[in-house]
Amino acid sequence: MNILFFLTPKSEVAYVREDDTLRQALEKMEHHGYAAVPLLSVDGKYIGTITDGDVLWGLKNMDFPSLHEMEDISVMEVRRSRDNKPVHVDVGMEGLLEKVSVQNFVPVIDDEKVFIGIVTRRDIIHHLMGQRRAEEEQRRLDGEEWGKSRSSQKNGRHSSGKYARLGQESGRSVMAGSVR
Repeated sequence: MNILFFLTPKSEVAYVREDDTLRQALEKMEHHGYAAVPLLSVDGKYIGTITDGDVLWGLKNMDFPSLHEMEDISVMEVRRSRDNKPVHVDVGMEGLLEKVSVQNFVPVIDDEKVFIGIVTRRDIIHHLMGQRRAEEEQRRLDGEEWGKSRSSQKNGRHSSGKYARLGQESGRSVMAGSVR
């Protein structure tokens, strides 16, 4: 399966640019309710991930500046604790699952390392749950069909199976698994 099936495109992703202020980053994260967002260069390349924890520690280390003072502080002055590792747009499902198992979202980049969107753990889980439900429904339907088939055999509508073959070999007439 192609990972583009799961991609949330850049146009629908909340992200912070390297030329944003700390206040802009904080307000964007608050507005969208995200604990982590991608950090992009001015030319759209993926730099890393900024988290609410990074911002909190940054504020502490800066002696808790006011919102007005945060307008003069670059988001790049905040030390990032960890960056979500990106995957290339052509990565296989195994590579994507490896990343999404340890990251809430996986940034997706192209050949030039330009950010094109994210794949979320939530989207993967919902897809897998949907697949499982479909498989369970198919097994249920297959079981009902198997039950109907068995019922037909018992009612004499089918003359197949072990007893039918034995009867045919012996030249006797066979009906519903019994020998006459």
